[in-house]
Amino acid sequence: MRVRPITPELFVDGLAERIALVEGRVRVALDGPPPAGAGPLDRDGAAGSPLAGPGPLAGALVEALRLRGRPAHAVPANGFLKAASLRFEQGRTNPDAFYTDWLDEAGLRREVLDPAGRGGTGRILPSLWDPAADRASRAAYQPLEPAAVVLVTGGFLLGGGLAFDLTVHLVVSPGALARRTPEDWAWTLPAWRRYADEVDPAGWADVVVRTDDPRHPALVERE
Repeated sequence: MRVRPITPELFVDGLAERIALVEGRVRVALDGPPPAGAGPLDRDGAAGSPLAGPGPLAGALVEALRLRGRPAHAVPANGFLKAASLRFEQGRTNPDAFYTDWLDEAGLRREVLDPAGRGGTGRILPSLWDPAADRASRAAYQPLEPAAVVLVTGGFLLGGGLAFDLTVHLVVSPGALARRTPEDWAWTLPAWRRYADEVDPAGWADVVVRTDDPRHPALVERE
């Protein structure tokens, strides 16, 4: 394994080139912190970097892919959380529930990943649930172009059987994550440690990049 420093711009361009080479519709996981609803990890002044989290990376990739003739759609996993009655059944700050019970994987699979896959309907629902209002989002279905790229952003996307054509994992060390996580979301830190220990997303994701400092990332390459 080799770790190579890379600029955020070169990383985005290289990833966009790799995705653009795949024919037909492509489902991409952009996996990593911050927690759903916690806002960007910007305590170190790195909020302007496309590697400040999966959301900013998706925004940069949408533009980079469109410049390469590939329409792209960002789908935040935060729009596929379960109802509050299910998420908070074990309390509002339970890290185990945050890890296992918050994301509606069945809904994400049914409304996004299956229809976006080869042989799917090509019509996705960009969000299913509004966690702030705790009700259905009432989003309209969107038709996908034949060469569309669907970028699903969020945490804990890997290791659960969700179907992706390409997986990207943003690694943040426990120390850096603790420094950059807002205090009112610090209770989620054990969930990220459990994810790293049980799933080892950096061990089998297709693309792995270290983002302790999103302004100075490092690409992890398998030799």
